[in-house]
Formats: sequence, C-alpha cells, structure tokens
Amino acid sequence: MPNAPDIFRLYREMERDNVLLSFKGSISAELLSAIYQVVETKLIDLGEDPRKKKKVYHVLVELLQNIYHHMDEMLEAQSGQRDAMFMISRSDDGLYHIFTGNFILKEKCGILSERIEKINSMTPEELRAHHVGSLGTTELSDKGGAGLGIIDIARKSGNRLDYSFHDVSDKYSFFTLLVNV
Repeated sequence: MPNAPDIFRLYREMERDNVLLSFKGSISAELLSAIYQVVETKLIDLGEDPRKKKKVYHVLVELLQNIYHHMDEMLEAQSGQRDAMFMISRSDDGLYHIFTGNFILKEKCGILSERIEKINSMTPEELRAHHVGSLGTTELSDKGGAGLGIIDIARKSGNRLDYSFHDVSDKYSFFTLLVNV
C-alpha cells in the first residue's frame, strides 16, 4: 500500500523521544478521566518518585482542564477547531515535557501572551504572592475562573512556560504550550 502512512517510522520517532502518551482529537470529560488513569499508571510503572509523580500529574490535569474548559469558544467546528492535542514525554535526565496545542480565537492571543510573560518574569516568591492575591480576587474570567490555572502550572512545574501562536485563519490561531516538570 504505497499511500499508507509510515506508522513504524512514527513509532520509532516516538520511542526515540520517550513519548509516554500522545493524543489528537476532540476532548471530553470521559476521555480526560481515562488519560489521567493511563498517565498515573505509566508514572507508577516508571517507578517515579511520589513527589515528582504528583507534580507531573497535577500539571497535566491543570493543562488538560484548561483546554477542555476553553474549547466551547470553538463551537464553529468548521475545520476541526475543537480539536486539541497533547503529548507527554520523559527525557533521559528524568525531566517530563508536557506539550499541549489547541485552537484559540486570535483576539485572545495578546491577553494570553501577556499573562504568560508576566508569570514567566516572576520569581517563585512573587508567583506564590500572585497566586495568593488571585485567590482573593472578585474578578472572574468569562469561564468563571480567576486565572489561577496558568499560575498554578508555573508554580508546580518550577519552570518557564514556553509557548507560541500559529495563525491558521483570519479568526483562529493554534496555541502551543510546553511545560517541563
């Protein structure tokens, strides 16, 4: 079958990059529950330190919840804009890399970029204070949150959040985020 995708090549690449789990498609609450179980089992199978396992799991849950709760902005499922993707891999030095990607409205890119840059510029102490300050805020997003998710991800990972936006149409961008734990 000359037109068949080379799945073995993809398998070798994923093996080389120590990919534990990868997904692309529409995300549902049921799928998230299954993903959490799979990742928890994989971390146990790897014999991961309980503290590190807890951090990785917490960051993954927060990242996927962010995607899930913001997907309804993409109700116009014209060309798969409700689709998202994520991947978790582990480097040889034990660092976990959690990648996410999802479509967002272009008008939200600037605000999101400003939030991430602000968080990336903070020390751990400043992040902690910002988190506490956000807990007491009455300013809620249109999704009902106070923007704590991204702060929590940065705090738990202890690392800079790497991100990018890729224009896909006049209305949408594809937002990618990498968090190292």
